[in-house]
Amino acid sequence: MAGNGLPPLGRVKLSDLVPSEGLPSESYKLSVTTLSQSLVQYSAAIIQFSSSDGALLRSGLDSARLYFHQRSSFPAPDMIHTNDSREWCKTSGYYMDPQLWQETYDYRPGLTPIEPNNTMEIPPGGLPDIFCLLGKAARDILDAISFYLNLRSSPFTEILDNVPLRNREISSSVLSVCCHARPSFQGTQHHNLTAHEDGQLVMYPDHENQVDKSLISLVKSDKPGLHIRDLHGRWVPVDVDLGPQEAIVYPGLALYQATAGYVNPALLRTEFNSMQGSMYGRCSLAFKLMPKSMTSLNCSEMRAAGHGVEAQFQLPIPVDDFMQRSHPTDQLFNRHNFQSFSFPTAQDGPWIDDMLVQDLRSP
Repeated sequence: MAGNGLPPLGRVKLSDLVPSEGLPSESYKLSVTTLSQSLVQYSAAIIQFSSSDGALLRSGLDSARLYFHQRSSFPAPDMIHTNDSREWCKTSGYYMDPQLWQETYDYRPGLTPIEPNNTMEIPPGGLPDIFCLLGKAARDILDAISFYLNLRSSPFTEILDNVPLRNREISSSVLSVCCHARPSFQGTQHHNLTAHEDGQLVMYPDHENQVDKSLISLVKSDKPGLHIRDLHGRWVPVDVDLGPQEAIVYPGLALYQATAGYVNPALLRTEFNSMQGSMYGRCSLAFKLMPKSMTSLNCSEMRAAGHGVEAQFQLPIPVDDFMQRSHPTDQLFNRHNFQSFSFPTAQDGPWIDDMLVQDLRSP
């Protein structure tokens, strides 16, 4: 980040974002502020896990590398999946997207993946524990954003999966174990070459600009390469200086819709240049906190908190319809300039700065 002349993303300990009964502590308020400022400026922040949780994530990445390394170099045609929005809550097991030069194993509690020859898939190790860890973290982060927007406690509970899932329920949220640019993978490779200012060529996939349709996404990778567009339109490498216990969090389109545009989604792309010479490619663990398919996204909580809701967000949208719609990104990122924010002391009264809350909005 320093090489781009930009300050670093906000770093927040997950333990400081866990809510407790009674008045919010100063550490909680400060952590929520740091998280929110970073989301305003970069649409991303860095979450610091405990040492034991960090070890679990690193173990998951080690298992992912071995899992994809032993996969066939020529996957079967029925393993090829493009981004079919109709299947958004049904993916499970291994598939690949040659256009993104990416292989994925989706872990979705409630669904048992089956191989084409009707045998059970042997997944990467530790996925149930990682799913629980990142799922709990995503909910705590979502509650912190809700606190920042002055919403009631857990305002999105009605659109989230039960915890734990009830009998025969299938998780809407998903843990995706991904591998970009595995050298031994012989799928059709589509990529573009983009020149840096220093003349170095960097590879990106053809469909380079992506937006998750999640509420919250958490990503832990074994190599840098994730770029997110900031509020000034610059592409910022967000995972260059991550520690072993750190992961990236960013909001998705569902949260943008549910907060009436107050929280902008992250526009993403992945750089392949850093993977040259790697025998495994770039592996990552990506958890997406998703709304349930049979619910609706509405802005009633925002109205109840006194926030203005523009016409395009007035009517509820069924989640399944929302997930199947296209969402042009050029309409999402024409943001106001970020305003400075000073953290008030306890004597200053309400700690939420209205000016910064307004800056979370798209015009």
